[in-house]
Amino acid sequence: MALFVGPPRLLAMLALLAAGLLIAALIFPWLAQPTRNRVIGVWSRALVAVCGLRVDVVGRLPDELARTGILAGRAGRLLLANHVSWIDIFALNAALPIRFVAKAEIGRWPVMGTLVTLAGTLYIERGRRHAVHAINQKVSERLVAGESVAVFPEGTTSDGGTLLPFHSNLVAPALEVRCEVWPVALRYTQHGRPTRVPAFIGQTTLVESIWRIVGARGLAIEIAFLPPVATDEQPQPTRHRVAQAAHAAIAQHLGLQAEAPAHRPAGGDRPRTDKEPATHA
Repeated sequence: MALFVGPPRLLAMLALLAAGLLIAALIFPWLAQPTRNRVIGVWSRALVAVCGLRVDVVGRLPDELARTGILAGRAGRLLLANHVSWIDIFALNAALPIRFVAKAEIGRWPVMGTLVTLAGTLYIERGRRHAVHAINQKVSERLVAGESVAVFPEGTTSDGGTLLPFHSNLVAPALEVRCEVWPVALRYTQHGRPTRVPAFIGQTTLVESIWRIVGARGLAIEIAFLPPVATDEQPQPTRHRVAQAAHAAIAQHLGLQAEAPAHRPAGGDRPRTDKEPATHA
């Protein structure tokens, strides 16, 4: 059955990727950010659909925000989400157009790297001096402009059954701008039961992961936008406390045991055993 499901979905996915590259390269430069975000949302919903993934959103989003990722006249929002798969990015964009922070290596991925770069992903060069300071400046600018910016603060992917400690470096811009920080919980199921099928971990290659997803049936992702963590209290909370509060909220929603977040600089010393399609935060 998977052999029947996989190839048609894969062909449709490749066609969408090609169309996305053309749109992003030729049309995006002429579009305002809200319109660009609308296109990203429509395209992302089409991609996750052809991959056979149903998106279930928990938590009501204002209509304008769900369409454009921006609320006119208001500061943006920083989203902290757990990380399971490469398709997290497209599923999140299907629910809410977002600008992502990712490690620079993602921009060098064939096809997908070009696509996410054209879509406005912010990259951090891990291991370079002042890299965190530079990316925080860019994130602050996007938040001031009212955009939604997402970070995967685990710094790597998990199998969805665990929640790794959160890094807190990239929480700093939200405190500077005094915008909301939204915990976002991602949960994958297959026929209503938890599944590791979409997990991009271990020695799995991107091609193997894509084939596994497009060959599966009954996949769904629940995207839960949880109540925001306050950043405008007095005295202002530290980035560590904000990260810890977001970590605890996601763990509670997913029914996982919350661990204290790791207070380490970007590129910390945890052994890298999984895929790392996003930066430490």
